[in-house]
Amino acid sequence: MSPIRAGRATVATVTAEALAAASGALGEAVESGGEQLPDAPRRAATDVVRKVSERSALVGGHTVVALAGATGSGKSSLFNALVGARVATVGARRPTTSTPTAAQWGSEPAGDLLDWLGVSTRHHVTSTSSVAVGSLEGLVLLDLPDFDSRDVSNRAEAERVLALVDLFVWVTDPQKYADARLHDDYVAALASHDAVMLVVLNQVDRLTPHEVEECVADLKRLLVRDGVRQATVLPVSAQTGAGLDALGQRLANTVAGAAASRTRLAADVRSAAQRLAGGVADSEPTVAAADQHELIDALARSAGVPMVVDAVARDYRMEATGHIGWPFTRWVQAFRPRPLRRLRLEDKTIEVRDQDVRSVLGRSSIPPPSPAAKAAVALATRNLAGVAGAGLPTPWADAVDAAADPPGGSLTDDLDRAVVATPLRGRNPIWWRLIGVVHVLLALSAVAGVLWYVLLWGLGALSFPVPDPPLVGDVVPVPFLLIVGGLALGLLLAALSRAFAGVGARRRASAVEARLREAIAAVADREITAPVAAVLARHRATREALNRARAI
Repeated sequence: MSPIRAGRATVATVTAEALAAASGALGEAVESGGEQLPDAPRRAATDVVRKVSERSALVGGHTVVALAGATGSGKSSLFNALVGARVATVGARRPTTSTPTAAQWGSEPAGDLLDWLGVSTRHHVTSTSSVAVGSLEGLVLLDLPDFDSRDVSNRAEAERVLALVDLFVWVTDPQKYADARLHDDYVAALASHDAVMLVVLNQVDRLTPHEVEECVADLKRLLVRDGVRQATVLPVSAQTGAGLDALGQRLANTVAGAAASRTRLAADVRSAAQRLAGGVADSEPTVAAADQHELIDALARSAGVPMVVDAVARDYRMEATGHIGWPFTRWVQAFRPRPLRRLRLEDKTIEVRDQDVRSVLGRSSIPPPSPAAKAAVALATRNLAGVAGAGLPTPWADAVDAAADPPGGSLTDDLDRAVVATPLRGRNPIWWRLIGVVHVLLALSAVAGVLWYVLLWGLGALSFPVPDPPLVGDVVPVPFLLIVGGLALGLLLAALSRAFAGVGARRRASAVEARLREAIAAVADREITAPVAAVLARHRATREALNRARAI
């Protein structure tokens, strides 16, 4: 924005819509940033948002200009000279201004505005009494207490009102124009508001024209050093009236532009956003898939997934043996403990609801994670938080660390629930039934051969005629072939089936491991990754909102 200049007003126009959008963005940044933003700038930004809302709600086209200066600068005399009446009390030795005094030009009521400013001493100016310049209709001129007053309440009052006005007029004199308090505490602190800032060198009637030029040049140099890039100094004399027309014309231009209030508020928004910008980084880190994979690996080990997967494979082989094993030995499996049952995970599928937490937790008998497994989880969590918080300001990095560390033992409980709720079995393969049928046929064949020989032996024992069993190929008796063939083929089929069962066990274990890792990943996302992502999303929202606020 361009600073206010003599002649026509050249203040860049800030629309009410743009101001509202920028103020809203600043409010969004404060809300999303929360405690991760610096405390003092955050409170100041909140005040700015509130001030924009309150000032924008006031009806009327008034422009509030404040005369601010140090003790003895003659601002009250300048105020009276502009008003054309002795409104402000001028002290001969010590400053007497302790409360702001307001002078209003124009017929439009300014009571609500002055109430908001907290100014009770008011004077209505007629056009015939004030300095003869362009129209000052709508001007509200304030004479503030001295900002270097020995009375702390006077200084506080001056600073309070300065935070609310539309245009600052810094009034100084040849003796105090280089005063450090003026430059360091006020001008430099408000250098970003140079578009709504004027500097008046009063009491030039005490100087020669050459001395006036030197003082003005030196004051400009100091203002540029303060950060006021296009500093303009108006030399005036409240006693002789020199320069009052130029000052009055500048004020008239400002009033005519009717943009000073929005320009001031826009500068406040921009300045507040700039101060808060130091509390965010330029971008957000990206968490790589490898970092999440490391975390899931560590959580899987902590939850006992390898043990469960091994139990699934062994349980599959035992169940397969019960269906496709040699019929004469498969009954032994009934006396062997089932691996999943020992872990209390024998159910095919367990639905877990929130109200079932107490009944579900502890149902599994998976041993608690070892110290090494716990350390691996802690390390993976720290690594993930370190990657997610890299480059962020300390409060944001701390928030990421806190988000990646679930409170209490909730993570262990959730992992146990995830394992318990994961289906660990599946449908039995169809080929088990086919092999089982073949095994039964082979077993019946062997039993039939044995019974055949028993029948022949019984007939011989009872002295009955014993017929010769039929031969196969005129060599091998059929009963013998049934016995040997049934047993040999049964054992061979059992061996082949065991090999196929091993392949099936590995496939079942792999599928269960994938389901378990998926369940573990869901826990990791809910308890760790999602909270970390939420912090990064808040940081992004804060950064983008601050960028919008600073762009006004």
